[in-house]
Amino acid sequence: MSRQRLVAVAVAAVVSLAPVTACGGSSGGSGDSKSLDMWTFKQSHVTALRNAAAQFKKQTGITVKIEAYGPDDAYTTKVQAAAKTHDLPDVLEVHSDGEDWALGATGIAKDIASDVGADWSGLYQKGVQASGSITDAAYKESLPADSKSHGVRKGQRFSVPFTSGTFGIVMGNKKMLAAAGITQPPSSWEEFISDLKATKAKDGTNGGVSLGLKVRATGLTWVLQPLAFGQLGKEKYQALFGQDPAADFSSPDGLAVLGLYDQMQPYWMPGTQTLDIDAADQAFAQGKSAWDIGGTFTLAFLQQNGMNPDDVLAFGLPGPQGGAVPKPALGPLALTGLTIASTSKHADNAEKWMKFLAQPSVASQFAKDATEVPATELGADAAQIMGPTLTAMTKTFVGTPENTYDPSLNDFRPGSYDQDSMADIVADLNPLAQKSVQTTGKAMAKLENSFWATSK
Repeated sequence: MSRQRLVAVAVAAVVSLAPVTACGGSSGGSGDSKSLDMWTFKQSHVTALRNAAAQFKKQTGITVKIEAYGPDDAYTTKVQAAAKTHDLPDVLEVHSDGEDWALGATGIAKDIASDVGADWSGLYQKGVQASGSITDAAYKESLPADSKSHGVRKGQRFSVPFTSGTFGIVMGNKKMLAAAGITQPPSSWEEFISDLKATKAKDGTNGGVSLGLKVRATGLTWVLQPLAFGQLGKEKYQALFGQDPAADFSSPDGLAVLGLYDQMQPYWMPGTQTLDIDAADQAFAQGKSAWDIGGTFTLAFLQQNGMNPDDVLAFGLPGPQGGAVPKPALGPLALTGLTIASTSKHADNAEKWMKFLAQPSVASQFAKDATEVPATELGADAAQIMGPTLTAMTKTFVGTPENTYDPSLNDFRPGSYDQDSMADIVADLNPLAQKSVQTTGKAMAKLENSFWATSK
């Protein structure tokens, strides 16, 4: 599940941490009892965090120094190097339910399970309150010797949630869409395809849709899977990953889904298969595509690259008109979390800082400053706080268990399932156009069967 989430929240490189010793005689974090050091990989969070730090100092007298290191792989390298030299900060922003567990397994992150009580965890949205914890499912995932989280124990906790959101969010450039006669979100997959056709006809060069398909799993997890859920409903969607040839990707249901996904083929921005996630979003911000597919986390990056959020039309990926779930909701995930380094000399103050950030008033200001959805429950004022575009994205969270595509649910797949190899097959269909729908369905079913055999 951690690999699924890492791609889901736009990680460009899978975290790979060799075990390091990060305890005993270290000088990590700030040496001053009235100061803390914090690192983040999100440049778009720096100003908001520094604003919060100023308020924290007024209340507590504790100074928090915020530093950003990016992109993701550079941040990972920075953390690894600092762990080896015992020079870690007190607090780290991490990718939730993946990177935090890996840091815990290697001794870099402090186990804070006994310190996070109901008064703290209760500040967060219900769906993410346990994020960072080693649940039964997380422990099961850690058991293989090659697991990044191998060695963790049930009940441990290595982070608290900081930001939340989802993927499968479609964004359109309002000006480019208006030029093609589009002024509102499409109500169905068919209408979305029609809108793509209209913008492409209006501007053959820049009227397409961008997606960071160099990271192949984005096509699978951000588009194909939510689309399959909308077309088939929960049970039949999950059956695509099973062993029954009458229900897997080679079945009529599976081929129908692949056929719908392949309808996007003519409308990709030129070269989108060579772009990573950031580059695809930058292309959209620069007007090189009329549409972009990402997540709630994308809006802050677009703003960072010069695009006004008010110029973005945002909506969840719509389902097909005749599908089982024509208007699917998208389940939110914890995207980033806050971890205390095991070397910190001021863990108590670090916890005060992390709990301060979870307070609704502080999280509200962070949402405004960072154009990001905080993990804190903001209540009825959320729409006013976050602005119209980000609020439109979060409306996709509202649904029932039956009509919500929840990317955190993976127990219906075999234990050895590897989304990257599955995504490679999907990419040969779309955008590469090297295989047919039928050939793709058979190849996906064959690979799925191999996963089940290995798991047994």
